[in-house]
Amino acid sequence: MTKKERALLAVEALKKEYPEAICSLNASNDFELLVATRLSAQCTDARVNIITPALFQKYKTLEDYANAKVEDVEELVRSCGFFRTKARDIIGMAREILDRFDGKVPDNLEDLTSLPGVGRKTANLICGDVYGKPAVVADTHLIRISNLLGLVNTKDPLKVELELKKILPPEESNDFCHRCVLHGRAVCVARRPDCQKCCMREFCKSAKKEL
Repeated sequence: MTKKERALLAVEALKKEYPEAICSLNASNDFELLVATRLSAQCTDARVNIITPALFQKYKTLEDYANAKVEDVEELVRSCGFFRTKARDIIGMAREILDRFDGKVPDNLEDLTSLPGVGRKTANLICGDVYGKPAVVADTHLIRISNLLGLVNTKDPLKVELELKKILPPEESNDFCHRCVLHGRAVCVARRPDCQKCCMREFCKSAKKEL
């Protein structure tokens, strides 16, 4: 079985298991999603979703964020870790988007990754979820599950992203990433994957060894 064939089986199995491939971060617009994704670095999505309501309530527009005092933003995001850097990045992102992109969140990796604190993971999420472009969001769940399945043999996020782009159907790639996150939390949990309950056990290289 080739990697592409195994990838197609994984796509279909996860699609049946998790019909709604939804992002775990709560946001009502593109900039809020950008902010939430930045906050999620080294922090759980659940914690971010606890933090963001107050943040989004206080700051409603790009101008609000651009004019915010960094210490005020720090206080609101303090519990998510690295809060000082994240607060500066959030304000910086708003200012850059206003100054360089006419107040519109960019729709491509190059421009997005030029913003303060925005890496490829965040940029891919915005491209996929906001603009509907093919994207591979190489988070910890995707990296782990892709390795266990035998789709990749690397822990390097960039290499995982590029290798999966070669074997995943472009129109399925973004949803596949979201479904891997859901599966990684529900079944293929780090350190104790429940291979017996896994919808991919028949073709997963790791599950075959375990079972």
